[in-house]
Amino acid sequence: MRLYTFFRSSASFRVRIALNYKGLRYEHAGVSLPKGEHLEAGYKSVNAQGLVPALEDGGRLLTQSLAIIEYLDEVHPGPKLLPAAPLDRAYVRAFSQIIACEIHPLNNLRTRKYIAKTYKLDEEGVNAWYRHWIAEGFGMMEAFLAQERKHGKYCFRDQVTMADCCLVPQVFNAILYKCDVKPYPTVMRIHEACMKLDAFVAAQPSKQPDAA
Repeated sequence: MRLYTFFRSSASFRVRIALNYKGLRYEHAGVSLPKGEHLEAGYKSVNAQGLVPALEDGGRLLTQSLAIIEYLDEVHPGPKLLPAAPLDRAYVRAFSQIIACEIHPLNNLRTRKYIAKTYKLDEEGVNAWYRHWIAEGFGMMEAFLAQERKHGKYCFRDQVTMADCCLVPQVFNAILYKCDVKPYPTVMRIHEACMKLDAFVAAQPSKQPDAA
C-alpha cells in the first residue's frame, strides 16, 4: 500500500493511526500542502480531488479519510475499528463525523487561506476564526459523549475505534492553535489514553518523514 499524506494533515493523521493500529505496512508518499503539491498535475493525475490522504491498495485508489478507514476495516485483518452492532457503528460514525464534517471543513488550510484573502484577515483574525469553530465542535463532542454514555477508556467503551482515530488529530490541532481545551475533560481524557498506544504515537506529525 502507498499512502499519499502530509505530516500536518489531520485527515492523513487519522488514516495513519488506522493503518498502524491494524498493523498494516505502507509506503509513505509525502504531498506538501503549503507548497501546493496537491494541486500540481502530477498529483491530480493520481487523485483528481487534489486532497490528502489518498491510499493505493492493490492498484486501486481510495480517497476521503473515513471511507479509507472503513475500507481498511472491512478488507484487512487486525483489530476492528468499528463495533459489531449496527447501533454502535452508527454511534462511532456519528462521533467521527462531528470532527470530519462539522469541525474540519471550517478550519482546514483551504478555508483559512480563503477567509484571510477574501476578508483581509491577519494571522490573529484567522486564528480567532479557528478557535471559535474548535470551541463549537469540541462542545458538540463533549455533549455527545455525555448524552450517549457509551464511552469508556476510549470513545466507545474500551475499544479503539474510528472515533479515536478522528479525535486525536483534532486535539493535536487544537493544541497547536493554542485553543482552550480545559472545558472538555472527557475528550482530553480519551486523547491521553490513546496517546499511550504505539499506533497513535507513531502516527503523530512529528514522527513523519516529511516533518523534517
